[in-house]
Amino acid sequence: MATFFQSVRQGFGRGGNNKSNNPPKTPAQSSAPQHQATMSNTPSIASALSVENTGNNESEGAKYFFQEKYAPLNVKGNFLTLCACPKNVELGEWLAHQIVEQYRLLQTMLQVIQEVNGNTGLPICNENTCPTMSAGRLTYTWLVDGRTARISAPKFINRVEKWVVSKIYDPVMFPTENVRGIPETASIKEANGASAAPSDPSNPDEWIGKSSGFPKTFYKDCQGIMKQMFRCYAHLYHAHWLNPFWHINKHDVLNMCFVHFVTVSKYYGLVSDKEMEPMQPLIDMFIKQQRIPPEALNGGHWAPAEAATATS
Repeated sequence: MATFFQSVRQGFGRGGNNKSNNPPKTPAQSSAPQHQATMSNTPSIASALSVENTGNNESEGAKYFFQEKYAPLNVKGNFLTLCACPKNVELGEWLAHQIVEQYRLLQTMLQVIQEVNGNTGLPICNENTCPTMSAGRLTYTWLVDGRTARISAPKFINRVEKWVVSKIYDPVMFPTENVRGIPETASIKEANGASAAPSDPSNPDEWIGKSSGFPKTFYKDCQGIMKQMFRCYAHLYHAHWLNPFWHINKHDVLNMCFVHFVTVSKYYGLVSDKEMEPMQPLIDMFIKQQRIPPEALNGGHWAPAEAATATS
């Protein structure tokens, strides 16, 4: 793999905001999907879905974030500028960079709920407050010894974190060595619009990231990583939006990270619409406001090439 991804792989920082908010007063009603998603010990494997109504286990404040007045961002601008692959950067390297960056941003939000309370000796998200990895009525489960099992949210998140980090530092999935025997023009050609689409049965010998040394499963692995990161965001909103994010006036930062995440996910087709259902009202709101840019929808990265093919 060329040096671009190697130059952008970085540590995971955290931010701070000591301002506080009083609790909002009137929660709004929201619709929550009533299915249960299962997940294996290797989350890149597609998860099966089973129907289960877990009841209304949402906290009183969990629906505020679906209201426009509680959905500000702490930044202005078009997130497409942070999302679209730059010219002459190979798409596989750019997606690898996006995975690392999205995980870095998610980590700053997860650290907020992992902060240990000096009085209780427990983090905000703990075995007692979050006995399951839930997002409204939806509960994510983990495969334990071949069987689906509910585990606490902190355990679930910890397993996801370890898995993502293991992927990022896996030299097979995320190589950092230059590929020998491939001319530089191969990467430039791919960066300028000749990259393989996610699913192209007519060209099985080409795949995203091939010219930079990424494995054939790279794009699917990216989808698996982003799916698990989305589930962490869904839990942050449904279980912890009011406490701590609203209370410490950090809900706008959470929104910023989430809009950035969804823009990347939609632009490159990394998270399915079905998976996004627990957060759909908020996503629809950000789409309406064009916080999530229109270019990220309906094909995203591959839309211009498809349009050009259709009109030629």
